Amino acid sequence: MACMVVVALIASGCASYAPLPLGRGEGAASVTQLTAPTAGMPLPALATHRFDPADGLDVTETAMLAVANSPALKLKRDELGIARAQAFAAGLLPDPQLSLGADFPQHSGSGLTTAYNLGLSEDISALLTRSSRRAAARSQAQQVNLDLLWAEWQTVAQARLLFGQVLNLRAQQARLASEQAALEQVTPYVQAALAAGNLTYDSASAGLNAAADVRRQQADNAVALHQADSDLHVLLGLAPDAALDLTGAPYQVAPTPAQLQQALADLPRRRPDLLALQAGYQSQEEKLRAAVLAQFPALNIGFNTARDTSAVYTHGFTVGITLPLFDRNRGNIAIERATRQQLKDDYEARVLTTRSDMQRLAADLATLDRQRHALIAHARQLADARRAAEQSWRQGLLDWPTWLAIRSQSLAADLELLAVQQQQATQSIALEALLGNTELGDTVHPVPAQAPTP
Repeated sequence: MACMVVVALIASGCASYAPLPLGRGEGAASVTQLTAPTAGMPLPALATHRFDPADGLDVTETAMLAVANSPALKLKRDELGIARAQAFAAGLLPDPQLSLGADFPQHSGSGLTTAYNLGLSEDISALLTRSSRRAAARSQAQQVNLDLLWAEWQTVAQARLLFGQVLNLRAQQARLASEQAALEQVTPYVQAALAAGNLTYDSASAGLNAAADVRRQQADNAVALHQADSDLHVLLGLAPDAALDLTGAPYQVAPTPAQLQQALADLPRRRPDLLALQAGYQSQEEKLRAAVLAQFPALNIGFNTARDTSAVYTHGFTVGITLPLFDRNRGNIAIERATRQQLKDDYEARVLTTRSDMQRLAADLATLDRQRHALIAHARQLADARRAAEQSWRQGLLDWPTWLAIRSQSLAADLELLAVQQQQATQSIALEALLGNTELGDTVHPVPAQAPTP
């Protein structure tokens, strides 16, 4: 009866199995099917922003959706669940070992009885290293948690980057489309002149190639736009054909030199990836400590009771000990020490690289800002020249090859300005991600890039 009770108690604590079918991986058919709970946002700017996709997605709402629905982040959260389960497993006590044996006499009626032995033992060495294993597992779980936070910050940066890329590529596509429409006005003149014999194909090549070159640029830009749009759909967990209405300006931040220096000083205490490396290093310290403790002889203690075939009862104990003659866990200790050194060097290299990258990005942003201002003035001058040239061409005061050359220069300046604007936004987002702080500087919301009037 007692055995049945013990078995019932053991069975009641066992886990049960439930199947988990695979999904279809189709993604959400609409933005309205997705949610972005502010309580789960990793940054204050996201946690306090009103989420309403009914009027389109601004850059902050896009980042909120990415944090809540990114497939890559879901995998990271699964890793955190595994790390927490491992921390739970590390704290569990080893189960005792129960042994039962019986011996049966070969001849009945000889006055002999069935013999048995019953023993219960416990691995004492596992208890000695339990605290170190628990501490290592907790630090490991903390590292995974910080890695998840860092991945969320990177996802926010990626969402902001893709948001700006899609808007910028759309603006480039609109500018190229307007240029293509303007160039179509020249085609009848070129064809008529060729038909009348007033123009050779060598002379007409400028007009014919101008439209072909714009069509090529349109095709290349469309491919880049398809890629950026697809990447953004995947990041948000949307189906490939789901509508995506983006509104507002792209994200950009401009930290001051004083803020950059303060961020550099506070870097190891603020960046989640650096904090994660610190937690991983602490976990490795505990693993090394556990390996050192494990060099001592493994000890197993047990108690037993027995009855022999003559019905003589005995009670006793057993002690098992590993003789540290050859192994002494020296191999594992060497591995853990080498791993600790690797983690130490990895952390110091990461900090050094980050400091160097931050200084470089700050210098790049200053250069790009000067370049952007110069391009703005240059593009405006060429736009004025383009409009004046078109008016002169329509009045018959300017030949069409000269007009096409001016249009080509104006188009190149406009596209270069759009490219520099995107590069500046990309560098500023990268700098903020390296700083690990979304409160740096005054947030800049520049006017969205628009295609100039042809």
